[in-house]
Amino acid sequence: MRSGEAAVAGRRWWVWPVALLVVGLAAVPLVSYWLTNPADQRLVDLDVYRTGGESLLRGLPVYDVITPAPQLLPFTYPPIAAILAVPLAMMSWPAAQWVWTAGVLLCLTVTVWYAFRELLARVRRPAWALPLLFGALAAACTYLMPIRDQVRFGQVDILLVMLCLVDCLARRPWWPRGMLIGLATAVKLTPGVFLIYLLITGFGRDALPEQRRTFFMAAFTTVLLTVLPFLVIPHDAADFWFSALLDSGRVGSNTATTNQSLRGMLLRLYLPETLTALLWLVLAAAVAWYGFRHARRALLNGDRMTAVALTGLMAVLISPVAWIHHLAWSVVALAALAGSELRLWRAGGPPTGVRRFVPAWVLLPAGVWLYYVLPIPWWGVSLRAAEIPVLSPVAGRVVQDAFGLGAIGLVWLLARRSRQACAAAERTAAGEPVSAS
Repeated sequence: MRSGEAAVAGRRWWVWPVALLVVGLAAVPLVSYWLTNPADQRLVDLDVYRTGGESLLRGLPVYDVITPAPQLLPFTYPPIAAILAVPLAMMSWPAAQWVWTAGVLLCLTVTVWYAFRELLARVRRPAWALPLLFGALAAACTYLMPIRDQVRFGQVDILLVMLCLVDCLARRPWWPRGMLIGLATAVKLTPGVFLIYLLITGFGRDALPEQRRTFFMAAFTTVLLTVLPFLVIPHDAADFWFSALLDSGRVGSNTATTNQSLRGMLLRLYLPETLTALLWLVLAAAVAWYGFRHARRALLNGDRMTAVALTGLMAVLISPVAWIHHLAWSVVALAALAGSELRLWRAGGPPTGVRRFVPAWVLLPAGVWLYYVLPIPWWGVSLRAAEIPVLSPVAGRVVQDAFGLGAIGLVWLLARRSRQACAAAERTAAGEPVSAS
């Protein structure tokens, strides 16, 4: 926080523990349910991470070992992730579950703070409102389906979101900016979209020197953590880069409902394989062009949050496989959308109509929040299973792809509202009338 914000909040220092208590209490139902369900269904992805670490401790081939029945899941991450998972393997299984779940909630809390920081900074009075609003936002984000799945499966995505977000938004980082993006990319590859983002914003016309420096550090860290395993566990490193990485089936059924990437949605149409591949390449290129173009524009317009949100959504849409829990980027997208809506609302003049009773800038983000809280893709599965002529095969498929289609809609919406908000700010500065439509 800035000094002014700290002074306001500091008068009621005890409210911050209360805010964190709100977040903890909100998570109790999720934690109590998913950490007490049948042992063979509990935090199955965390078990994968531990299996990678255990393989190294036992001298076994990392990419040949699988988790115990009935899951039988292989380790699918780069070799540096197996090295970093060794401490988890040294813990008992119950201890690892609790430590990891606490870490997921901590990463979510940090993500919410950085994502909503600019909005929270506008809360000046009363002093206790800022911490409690922060607690309420974090609690609400806990129940987004992609975040619930972080707890359910013991996933790593919210950690990666936090690393990339903090690296982009920290005002005075004590680490070399770009290092956290490099770490995230080395661990799971998909955050590599931020290397593209840094590349297109750090070079060329209107390039930002800070983005260029960040790109070099991120690329250096990625390369360093990719090469290091070749020196420590060369056989496993070669297995991943020249074998396991090329087998998309290792991560699970690519046609499953949980795969909400562009490719996943196309695969569920069951078109000829070559046609599916061509359509995916064309659509992925089009979405990437649109998303990165508007991320660059948003950054140059001073809307860094939208730039980060658009880049994060690219990691979901253009990836060959993007499970629902990869949409942890929805937290950042909500904050970016709320920020744009607030700027438009403030530029629209004195409240009239419904704006007198409900801040209009709340309505659209709240609708997006509800959309990702509800298990809509699974409604599509049920609709298809009902075998209603025409309705089931058509509407059922659309509903089954709801989160992926929603991510495409979010990309368009974020780009549009950010552009409108920036234009409204310019017109306001010039003394011209502004419409928030």
